[in-house]
Amino acid sequence: MAFHVHTEEQRELIDLVRKFGESEIRPHAADWDKRGECPLNVIRAGLEMGLQCLDQPEEYGGAGLGTKTACMVFEELAKSDAGVTCAFSVTGTAAVPVMKYGTEEQKQLCADILFRKGGLGSFCLTEPGSGSDSGASRMTAVRQGDSYVLNGTKCFITNGGYAELYFVIASTDRSKGNKGLSGFLVTRDTPGLTVGKEEDKCGFRTSNTVELVFEDVVVPASCRVGREGDGFKQAMAALDHGRPYIGAVALGVGQRALEEAIAYSKVRSQFGQPICNNQAIRFMLADMEMRLESARCLVYHAAELIDQHLPVTMNGSIAKCCATDAAMQVALDAVQILGGYGYMREYPVEKLMRDAKIFQIVEGTNQIQRVVISGQLLK
Repeated sequence: MAFHVHTEEQRELIDLVRKFGESEIRPHAADWDKRGECPLNVIRAGLEMGLQCLDQPEEYGGAGLGTKTACMVFEELAKSDAGVTCAFSVTGTAAVPVMKYGTEEQKQLCADILFRKGGLGSFCLTEPGSGSDSGASRMTAVRQGDSYVLNGTKCFITNGGYAELYFVIASTDRSKGNKGLSGFLVTRDTPGLTVGKEEDKCGFRTSNTVELVFEDVVVPASCRVGREGDGFKQAMAALDHGRPYIGAVALGVGQRALEEAIAYSKVRSQFGQPICNNQAIRFMLADMEMRLESARCLVYHAAELIDQHLPVTMNGSIAKCCATDAAMQVALDAVQILGGYGYMREYPVEKLMRDAKIFQIVEGTNQIQRVVISGQLLK
């Protein structure tokens, strides 16, 4: 399996993250999963390592290593646990619209909370009635003098229960649909912001996923990012940047599933020989590797486009869609290779299968990715 690693710095960083994952995460992941526990102490250790700001500018407290390097790190860490990894990747996604469209004051606020102090961030777009259709957002931001008053509910928000900073999309003019959306920075201690229910998920259970309720949340006008009506553009920029992240995390899940399947196939005997001697199993393993390596090339190519400041919308959607579909199929195949044992919690592949599924849904469903890709083709 090729890592596409080109520099000594990347090798050292990936090795560091591998050791962190194998010592601090992997031994406990099954227990956290069973309890639906978000392991804050381990996440804080990763934040102190700077895993949330690997590709952020050094002048703002980031590592300045680029998105491709960040994707390599997220892939490696996701082999130990996808939920923990997404605490870091989603914090990075939440920072993107601020760092791209914000004022210097907003950038410094974001950098101070998320990068220098190591806080978690949340990207708040989805609502109970508006997932793929962001223009149907019912959350409002009403201008009152030098402030805005936010009212509404966001759902399925990663890191929402523990985040220190939220990038929130709300409608400043509901008659305009997507063109009436605006982005706002909201800090955790703002009155009127409360954490609602925590979701009891099928998989991805080490990730904190909650409902957020905004009741007369007053923020200064200086917390609006960009102009009124720029929110949709900002959200899409965040998703463009975040999709290679998600693809990389999915690759890590798939790669771990493949590694578990290979190891099992060497020690499980049927009809007097290891099942890896069976051509049916060997071809399954080969197909699993082909899916992952093909997707890996797409993910790292999209990350390279971001690093080169080139358009990434279509390539990011292709990479996210292919990588997450590959991870799901590889996880399913791993369960099949392990047979009955693959379906039991005693072995890790059933968790990998449950974790893999979410990535076909988040950051734009894979059906929406096809809408994006075809729209780019027909422009």
